[in-house]
Amino acid sequence: QVQLVESGGGLVQPGGSLRLSCAASGSSVSNSLMGWYRQAPGKERELVARMSSGFATNYADSVKGRFTMSRDNAKNTVYLQMYSLKPEDTAVYYCNLYVPNMDYWGKGTLVTVSS
Repeated sequence: QVQLVESGGGLVQPGGSLRLSCAASGSSVSNSLMGWYRQAPGKERELVARMSSGFATNYADSVKGRFTMSRDNAKNTVYLQMYSLKPEDTAVYYCNLYVPNMDYWGKGTLVTVSS
C-alpha cells in the first residue's frame, strides 16, 4: 500500500521560506512521477512542480525562480523548497505519486503566508 506523508507546512511571513517534505512508502519515488500540487481556498487544485524519474522537473509559472523540487532516493522522500513566499502561495500543499494506471495522494500540509 502506497502512503505519502507531507510535512513542513506552517505560518510564515511574506518573503519567508519553508521546506516541505513528502515521505513515501510502498513505492519508490525514484521510479515514479512525483508532483507537488496546491489548493487555495475556493480554488481548484493546481500543479506546482513535477519531477520525473530522470530528474526532469517543471514548475508552474507562478513559482518559477522561487520554488525548487528535489528528491532523496535513499530516504524515499521528495522536497519542495519555497523561497520569497507570497500571500497568494497560501494553500494546502499535496504530494502526488504517479505510476502507470495508479495515482496516489498525501493528505496535505497547510502553508499560510501572512504578516
